[in-house]
Amino acid sequence: MSAPGFRPTHVVPPHGLPAWEAPDPARPTVPLDPLLPVQLVERRGDWGYIRCANGWAAWVDGRLLVAVPDDPPAGGEPHGTADPRPLLARAEQALADYRAAVEDLAAGSLDGEAFETRTRGLRIGLVVDGVSMWLYDPQEERWLYGDGRRLSTYAADRSVDGADDTGHAPTRLVAPEGER
Repeated sequence: MSAPGFRPTHVVPPHGLPAWEAPDPARPTVPLDPLLPVQLVERRGDWGYIRCANGWAAWVDGRLLVAVPDDPPAGGEPHGTADPRPLLARAEQALADYRAAVEDLAAGSLDGEAFETRTRGLRIGLVVDGVSMWLYDPQEERWLYGDGRRLSTYAADRSVDGADDTGHAPTRLVAPEGER
């Protein structure tokens, strides 16, 4: 479930990002996953206060966040990449595989090591907010935006070839307004 008013403004860099309870290095919390969509809510110098789709919030080094386009691609634009159904089916299968491993772990038929082995490599990322959807494609290492009809590259861990060109400039690190 998305937090009310959540709209991603950035994604976490490709190698993840440490997070803190307060803008104080002595108060670390759980690190953020690579390419996680986040909303930058506040800046204090180099610190950035971010909120995730589930409402969880933390302080991060705001200089390291990767900015995303101001708006998702418009639904009527002809440069959407693909039908979202195959990628949704792969996400469903990965979730089913993870759920089955959790069930086996809870039932005692898997130990922690076997659970880790069975789930190694599973990556799922999905945010749905009304008609808007952000879906992570682990094979292509990119986030896609979908409107129910088509998918368009939203943020990528690596260069996206011209076949999937969305018409947007590549995602890049930028300085916030006033710090340029």
